[in-house]
Amino acid sequence: MNYRNFKDTPIAEVGLGTWQLGSADWGNVDEAAALNILKAYTNAGGNFIDTADVYGMGVSETVIGKFLKTVSTEVFVATKLGRRHDGINGWPQNFSYDAMKRQAEDSLKHLDLPQLFLEQLHCIPTDEMRAGEVFDHLRKLQQEGLIKHFGASVETTEEALICLEQEGLASLQIIFNLFRQHVADEVFAKAKEKGVALIVRVPLASGLLTGRFSKDTEFSKSDHRNYNANGEAFNAGETFSGIDFKEGLRLSNKIKALLPDDRMAQWAIRWILDHPEITTVIPGASKIAQVNSNVSASSLPPLSQNIHNQLRKLYDEEVYDKIRGHF
Repeated sequence: MNYRNFKDTPIAEVGLGTWQLGSADWGNVDEAAALNILKAYTNAGGNFIDTADVYGMGVSETVIGKFLKTVSTEVFVATKLGRRHDGINGWPQNFSYDAMKRQAEDSLKHLDLPQLFLEQLHCIPTDEMRAGEVFDHLRKLQQEGLIKHFGASVETTEEALICLEQEGLASLQIIFNLFRQHVADEVFAKAKEKGVALIVRVPLASGLLTGRFSKDTEFSKSDHRNYNANGEAFNAGETFSGIDFKEGLRLSNKIKALLPDDRMAQWAIRWILDHPEITTVIPGASKIAQVNSNVSASSLPPLSQNIHNQLRKLYDEEVYDKIRGHF
């Protein structure tokens, strides 16, 4: 595993996303399996785990908290707040300091930690980011010692640029993959200038960039790749990066033909890591084999410039116009 700096902290360039471990939106992953996935990740040298309070409404955070008690090495956990709608915090209108503090404190309880390494806004409304009060609240949480760093997970380039104007922002979490390449043109230079870490989610386009799916692939009723395939429940960009599934199959086959060999998932992650502005990429996993596959991308050599050029040409000519949702 190779490491990159998050501020002054070396973190694994391949992190672990744990939406799946909430046993919601991806089908069920029981606690024993979740703990084994976390163990496989840290055994491979990983030390950066991303979660959120709404991943199973505390389930993902709680299982991570249990896991942290079993390891002697330091593991850095990033979580998110802002999407709860439980009647207390009131999505999408209540972003008061008190509401945000309650959410951060709940995450601390679930994780059983004295301080959150990284607290991130979780794709909250653009107007709230633009108003800026949410960042004042995060700064206050930081001053009070509840969080060490704060950042934002965003849906669009506009939101990313709004956040990059905020003093003290440590990180931006963005969708960036072979189906979402233009983000590099619009955000990366500014993030580098500001010293803001870039965390990449949806690196494999919800599995489309693994080469494992076919037209006969079916997803369970509780899997967002079933119920949000066209953005029915939340932003379409979070599922298959906004690409229609059948169209994504066709395009992924074209991408696969340009890669050095059939390790499509690993090369798709390696392509992301070839961008030096990236701090870490956080593929999820519901099986140990997926963890090992994802982590192995760190040891692959960079793709050639010729392959990068061909992949960008394909994106510009056949992919970009097919992206749906907010981006």
